[in-house]
Amino acid sequence: MSVAFTKEESAETASETQLPDRPISPHPNLVTAAGLKALELALLKARAACEAAQTIEDVNERRRQEAGPLRDARYLAVRVRTAQVIADPTSADVVAFGSTVTFRRGDGREQTYRIVGEDEADPKAGTISFVSPVARLLMRKAVGDVVGSGDHELEILGIA
Repeated sequence: MSVAFTKEESAETASETQLPDRPISPHPNLVTAAGLKALELALLKARAACEAAQTIEDVNERRRQEAGPLRDARYLAVRVRTAQVIADPTSADVVAFGSTVTFRRGDGREQTYRIVGEDEADPKAGTISFVSPVARLLMRKAVGDVVGSGDHELEILGIA
């Protein structure tokens, strides 16, 4: 159908509102139980936002309003479907997925992070992804171990 017979401003307007998919990590989609719940909640919110946009009469505005939530819903649906829930570690002998680790950096700073899945990682909130460089250095190490070198040296002080 010609653009002249639609409410769209142009064919370009329609393509402008279709956002590219969010990239999916090549790593396994490991999550904590809380991480899976957060993904499911985010998916519900994205779907609700899509449904709310459907009530907008103006075609162009509807497409603009649903573009982000549609992209997020596609991404989150894949992440929920591929999620592998990892139980919290039963031992604090070595660092594992789900462990909370306190370590001292080479410059003397002490930091504490919980190792979680990629989608639930938020360093400001005290969580880092299991594929982050710091987490990869710490995994399978015990209290007292020193990993890394120079300015990037980390000494494990505690595991919970």
